[in-house]
Amino acid sequence: MNMDLNKLVAEAHEKNDYDTLLDLIPYARLLGIECLRLGDDMVFRLPANKDCIGNPMLPAIHGGVIAGFMEHAAMLHLLMFMGIPHLPKIIDFSIDYLRAGHYRDTYAQCQVWRQGRRVANVAITAWQTTQTEPIATARAHFKVDEP
Repeated sequence: MNMDLNKLVAEAHEKNDYDTLLDLIPYARLLGIECLRLGDDMVFRLPANKDCIGNPMLPAIHGGVIAGFMEHAAMLHLLMFMGIPHLPKIIDFSIDYLRAGHYRDTYAQCQVWRQGRRVANVAITAWQTTQTEPIATARAHFKVDEP
């Protein structure tokens, strides 16, 4: 599995097509998460989906969907850029909701603050209209050594 995953990551980078990797993760597939490579950066996209609405009055995306999207973005970021030959396992996740996530496309970008041999710390920012006005920020810790 490890060699297959490394090969899939290398092919995804080469083709700039991450759908094969996303298909390996059922929740990412369910949400329809997409990856957009912009130079050395990766931006994750959660397309607007009526099934993800939590508050139909606004309408706004359910907070759990936003958190799940951000957690998966961090996990995928580690897989794609940190040379981990397996899916990282979440240790903890903390999110701050800053604005309502309205019914529109949502984007996330990740920054690895520290990666050791066993644990990686990742900061995630999610936005909709402009990156300077985030709808949520989060911090996640992942177990990155062999399972």
